[in-house]
Amino acid sequence: MPERLKDLETLSRGLDPGAEDRAALWEATRAYSEGFLGALPEAPAFVLKDRPGSGLADFPISEAGRPFPQVLGTLAEHVDGVGANGASGRHLAFIPPSSLFAGALGDLLAAITNRYAAYFFAGPGAVRMENQVLGWLARELGLPEGSSGNLAAGGSMAHLVGICTAREAAGLKAADYPRACVYLSDQAHHCLVKALRVAGMCEAPVREIPTDVDFRMRPEALEAAILADLRAGLRPWLLVPTAGTTNTGAVDPLEACADLAGRHGLWLHTDGAYGASFALTGLGKAALRGLEGSDSLVLDPHKGLFAPLGLGVLLTRHLEPLRKAHAFQADYLPSPPEDLEELSPSETTLEFSKHARALRLWLPLQLHGVAAFRAALEEKLLLARYAHQRLQAMPGVDPGPVPQLSVLAFRFLPRAGDADAFNQALLQRLTAQGRVFLSGTKLNGAFHLRLAILAARTHKDQVDEALERLQSEAAKLA
Repeated sequence: MPERLKDLETLSRGLDPGAEDRAALWEATRAYSEGFLGALPEAPAFVLKDRPGSGLADFPISEAGRPFPQVLGTLAEHVDGVGANGASGRHLAFIPPSSLFAGALGDLLAAITNRYAAYFFAGPGAVRMENQVLGWLARELGLPEGSSGNLAAGGSMAHLVGICTAREAAGLKAADYPRACVYLSDQAHHCLVKALRVAGMCEAPVREIPTDVDFRMRPEALEAAILADLRAGLRPWLLVPTAGTTNTGAVDPLEACADLAGRHGLWLHTDGAYGASFALTGLGKAALRGLEGSDSLVLDPHKGLFAPLGLGVLLTRHLEPLRKAHAFQADYLPSPPEDLEELSPSETTLEFSKHARALRLWLPLQLHGVAAFRAALEEKLLLARYAHQRLQAMPGVDPGPVPQLSVLAFRFLPRAGDADAFNQALLQRLTAQGRVFLSGTKLNGAFHLRLAILAARTHKDQVDEALERLQSEAAKLA
């Protein structure tokens, strides 16, 4: 056995390179990263290929390692060289991601130091950092002192935490689910119904409330649905307004929703995954008036705060149902001091093997200061208004509703032929060219193009180029 252990140690030590080997890896990684960032201004926002990424099959995971330059070459060609470029300022599709350099450094440091962020005893600094970020976000969004939450892996996971919290607050048991009614708009994100299903509540009746001409939930229709369910002997339980829909960026009437939730005893869970971060600005705060009345809300820092992908936030003013939904007991864990004020993230989520993901937001905030984020967010709101004004001035364009936040939905109206087919063909041309990346959606049954302005690197030049290419390609297509 000693000889075998010696052989195994020799091999396993290769997993932990020394300073000289690390220097070569660092330099190759730095060169790759700088090459990527340096090429960004002219790099495609989308690369369309046949069977994208299939070349990875030529590089199977094998017993023997490969030279690092070869590995990076494979990464560049088959991963970073296909599909949507999530770092580009010309990524204007869906809800664009960002990749702040400081956020990437935070991720790198979190991975290298590998601090455990789920349990205070093992990772006190990492836990305090997460709680500091959560506390700052709660204050910025108007929630009261003492509000809490969790840094999840994304908005969908944060919604699952929120729904479980709302379920515990209402004391719902499995037998109650068929009577526990959920209310959301016909523009609500699909992940909400999915979260209900994952939480085991697929029997809960979901009421899709119609929206007005600006795609905002209609309060009178909402109240009518609540009253109808009460008359039917059901239990109105959960109201989920949206603070910035994916389709159009519409903001439901949050103040009216808070009033109805209070009068009828519903838990108000606001989906601000895309839009809530705009509350850091004066313009956004006005558009999101009533957000502070939420019992719980979700926002995605990997959207509106430009952090790398993989960061969603659940905030709630009610700590006890949050803890009750995720309570646990394990004999092998030391009990925290009774007077400890820091809440361990393991008490607020299903996750237990949790890394210090707060670093990807905490480090940029510390380095750049909040003012830079406020400026970037206000810039995106004004760019959306600017883009809408330019669309209004284009002949043959239905500019769509005035943007409430930073998403525009619009369509070209050709002189002849089917408008839906024309706009779909226009989108296909732009996607194939790859210089700018837009997406589409259907509103009232009609196909619309979408311009989503949120990426950190999106500025006036990128918006102008997208609009000019749209107009130019539409003219060729006509």
